[in-house]
Amino acid sequence: MLTTDDLIALVQNYNPKTDTDLIGRAYAYGQRMHEGTSRRSGEPYFTHPVAVAAILTEQQLDDATIATALLHDTIEDTRSTFEEVKGEFGDEIAGLVDGVTKLTNLQLSSSETRQAENFRKLFIAMSKDLRVILVKLADRLHNMRTIKAMSPEKQQQKARETMDIYAPLAGRMGMQSMREELEDLAFRVLNPKARNSIMRRFITLQRKSGDVIRRITSDMEKELETAGIEAKVFGRAKKPYSIWRKMEEKKMGFSRLSDIHGFRLIVGSDADCYGALGAVHRRWRAVPGRFKDYISQPKSNGYRSIHTTVSGRDAKRVEIQIRTQEMHEVAEAGVAAHWSYRDGVPSENPFAVDPAKWIASLSERFESADDHDEFMEHVKMEMYADKVFCFTPRGDVVKLPRGATPLDFAYAIHTRIGDSCVGAKVDGVRAPLWTRLRNGQSVDIMTARGQRPPGTWIDIVATGRAKAAIRRSLREENRERFMKLGRELVRVAFDRVGKRPTEKAFTTAAKQLGLESGMELLVRIGAAEITAREVIRTLYPDLEGRSGEEIDAARAVVGLKPSQTFRRAACCQPVPGERIVGIAYRGKGVLIHAIDCETLAEMEENSSRWVDLHWQEGRHPPVHSVSLDMTIANDSGVLGRICTLIGEQRANISDLVFIDRKPDFYRLIVDVELRDTGHLHAVMLALEADSDVASLGRHRDPERKP
Repeated sequence: MLTTDDLIALVQNYNPKTDTDLIGRAYAYGQRMHEGTSRRSGEPYFTHPVAVAAILTEQQLDDATIATALLHDTIEDTRSTFEEVKGEFGDEIAGLVDGVTKLTNLQLSSSETRQAENFRKLFIAMSKDLRVILVKLADRLHNMRTIKAMSPEKQQQKARETMDIYAPLAGRMGMQSMREELEDLAFRVLNPKARNSIMRRFITLQRKSGDVIRRITSDMEKELETAGIEAKVFGRAKKPYSIWRKMEEKKMGFSRLSDIHGFRLIVGSDADCYGALGAVHRRWRAVPGRFKDYISQPKSNGYRSIHTTVSGRDAKRVEIQIRTQEMHEVAEAGVAAHWSYRDGVPSENPFAVDPAKWIASLSERFESADDHDEFMEHVKMEMYADKVFCFTPRGDVVKLPRGATPLDFAYAIHTRIGDSCVGAKVDGVRAPLWTRLRNGQSVDIMTARGQRPPGTWIDIVATGRAKAAIRRSLREENRERFMKLGRELVRVAFDRVGKRPTEKAFTTAAKQLGLESGMELLVRIGAAEITAREVIRTLYPDLEGRSGEEIDAARAVVGLKPSQTFRRAACCQPVPGERIVGIAYRGKGVLIHAIDCETLAEMEENSSRWVDLHWQEGRHPPVHSVSLDMTIANDSGVLGRICTLIGEQRANISDLVFIDRKPDFYRLIVDVELRDTGHLHAVMLALEADSDVASLGRHRDPERKP
C-alpha cells in the first residue's frame, strides 16, 4: 500500500502546488475510519481507497478528487457521517463523497424498471459534478483488478455490470484506456475460455511472424522522417476482448482476422496530422471505408484524431491513429481532462470539453422518455452506438448513431420537425425516408402542416428518441381506438383459456410487464406493442411444457455428507430456487432454512453447526408444501374457483384452514404442494389476478416447529 508521502509524490509529479496538508489529512482520516476492517482478500480495507486515489493520479486530477477517492467509502462503511466529513474537509469534498456513496447504492444491474430509474439517478449525479463518476469508475477498476477474492457468483454479477454499464460509460466519456481495461477484466471473468484461446493464438502468431510491431514501427518512422515530419510512433496488439468482439461481429476465425495491431502517431500540429496521413497513404494502400476524420468533426466528448486502416506488411491490415500531444491527452483522459493539472496549474488544453455542457447535451436526449423501455433505449443508444455526422442546410452538425435515417435526423432537430416530416433531400437529391445516412452528408427535411407519423415509421428509425416520439404520437392520436381494440383482443384471448378479463387481471398483468396501469396495457395491446398472448402467458404460465427427469426428493439438496439426511424447516418452508442454509442436529440430520429466515438469528453464535447447502439443479417434483395466507370475498363459488385456479397450475392443496370469517370476507391459510419458486410465482400470480382475492402473501411462522 502506498504511504501518504508516496501518494503525495504521485500528485506532485503533475501538480507541484498540490495542497499536501489536504491530501495528508484525507489519508489519515480514511485510514482511521477503516481501521480494523479487511477486504475479502484479507488485506486492510484502506488499501482500496488508496489504490483508487492512485488510479486517479494517472488522470492528473485535482486535489479535491484525490481526497474524495481516499474518503469515498467512509460515509457508507464506517461510523463517519456527512456532517463530520463536511466539517473536516468542506462542502465540495463532502458533496463529492456523498455523491459517490449514493452511486454505490444504485443497483444498475437490477430489473429493467428499477434499472431505468437508477440510470436517471446516475445522470442526475453526473450533472451535479462529473468527478463523482470519475471516482466511481476508478473504484470499479480497482475492484475488477482484485475481483478474484469475490465468490464466483459475485464475480459474474460485477463483471456483467462492468461490461454492460461502466466500460461503455468510460468510453462515452472518452476514457478509452480505462474502457479497454474494464472490458478485458470483465471478459476474463465472463468468458475465460475465449480469452485464453485468443491469448494462445496470439503467442503462436508471434512465434511464426516475429516482432511485427517493432518492424512496422520502424517502417513508419523511416517514412515520416523522409516526409520531414517529426513524430513518435507507438504500436501495440489489441486487447483480447476487442479481438473477440471483432471476431463475433465479422463472424470469422482468428486466423482470418487481419487488423489485430494498432499504431498511434503523435505529431506536433494539426498540419502535421494531415501530412503524416499523406505519408502513410503514399507508402501503404488505404482500406476503403476505414477512414475517419475526428479532427475536423470532433466527438462530443472532445475526442480528436484521424483514424485510417492500411494494408501493411504481408497484406496484413493495420489500424493507425494520428493526433497531436494535446489531442492525445484528451483521448486518454476524456472529459476528465477538464480537471487535469500540469506544472501546478489547471491544464489549458484547448480540446478539453466543458463537463457541464457535455452532460447537458447527453441528459437532454433522455428528457422525453415516458417509460422505462424508452429511457433504456435512449441510454443504450447513447452508450453503445458509433456516430455519423450529418449537416443541416445551414451547415450545423447533427450527430446520429450509425444506421440512422433522415427521419432520425428530423427528430434529432426537433420532435415537431419529425412528426410533420413528409420527405427529405440528401446531398440535394430526393431520398427515401429509410435511407441510411453516411458521414458528411447534408440533409434537408421537408414538412407539411397536419402530417402525423404513421406506424410504419417505427421500423424505419434507429434512435431511441425518434422511436419514443413516434410511439407517443401514435398513442395520443389513437388512444381511444387502441384501448377498445386492445380490450376486444384481450377478451377473445381470455375466453379461449376460460378466464374472465377483469380490471384486476389487467392491473396485475400491467404491473408484471412494467406498465403504469391496466388501461395503458390495453392501449399497448391495441397498438400491437404487446400481444394478448403475452398477457395470458404472464398471468397463467403453462407448466406442462417443462420436461426432463424429475429429481429424487430425497436427493434434492447438494452439500450434505453421505450419512446426513435433511428436512425442510416448517417456520420458513424453503423451496427449490431459494437460497438455503442448513443447521446440523446431532442424531436428527440437517434442518434446512431459507437464508432470510428469522429463526437463523438465534443460531448466529453456533456457526459451527451451519452447513453450506444449495438445491439440486433440474426439475423437482411438486412435493414442497408452502402455506399461503389469503383473504377472499365471502360469496358463492369463490372458494371453489380459487381451488380450481390452484389446480390449473398443477399444484395440489394439502390443507386448508379458515383463520377469520367475516360477512364480506374470509381469511384462510392454504397449504399448496409446489415444485420450486417458479411454480410458487405462477400460482400466486394466477390468484392475484382474480378480482375476488383481496390480499395474498406467503405465510411464515417463526414459532412453527418441524
